[in-house]
Amino acid sequence: MAHAVANRTGQRAGSALVEDARHRVTVDVLREISFTLGKGERLGLIGGNGAGKTTLLRALAGIYEPVSGRVRVCGSIGTLLDTQLGMNMELTGMENIRLRCLSHGFGKAQTGLIVRDVSEFAELGDFLAMPVKTYSSGMLVRLAFGLATSITPDVLLMDEWFMAGDITFLEKAKKRIENLVQDADTLVMSSHQPEIIRRWCTRLIWLDKGRIRMDGETNEVLDAYLAT
Repeated sequence: MAHAVANRTGQRAGSALVEDARHRVTVDVLREISFTLGKGERLGLIGGNGAGKTTLLRALAGIYEPVSGRVRVCGSIGTLLDTQLGMNMELTGMENIRLRCLSHGFGKAQTGLIVRDVSEFAELGDFLAMPVKTYSSGMLVRLAFGLATSITPDVLLMDEWFMAGDITFLEKAKKRIENLVQDADTLVMSSHQPEIIRRWCTRLIWLDKGRIRMDGETNEVLDAYLAT
């Protein structure tokens, strides 16, 4: 079963820089965080700016190392945390797709399927033959999202940057996410948009100054958060 556990995590990013006993520069961002996710859950992270949402996602992804406690994720991880994460901006869109497939050890047949899937989803046409550094932010979001979701992970971690797309893109993205979840994957996403949270998440964690203020059913937690 794919699940994630986080417990008492501090990260090497953000503010409040300190030096630990091993002379490493650390940042005290998350405190006394503890939760478990099961297969098929869709968890949303909410909270004000600086609450620790992105830091928690990056800790789950293994980008930030806990200073104390542990983060345990069982299964493969897919990330939508930064449009440029894992992208070579000098290569073309098509080259980036093929490079990602190569890194996963896919053969010619499976690579062909992924190329076709990403191409149809992103709808970039001839731009796939152009360097990614020439893409607009919206084009880069389409490519990154299509590529990240074409290789089905056990746990998908998503920050709210992907919502920079237009309405048509958001509808396509919603259907794609739902398909992933129907395949019994786990989704963890952060967002400031109530309508997205209500439609996409089955559970919410409300972060406040690096701590869990509330954890529960989506509407209950969101209504409490919006009432503050």
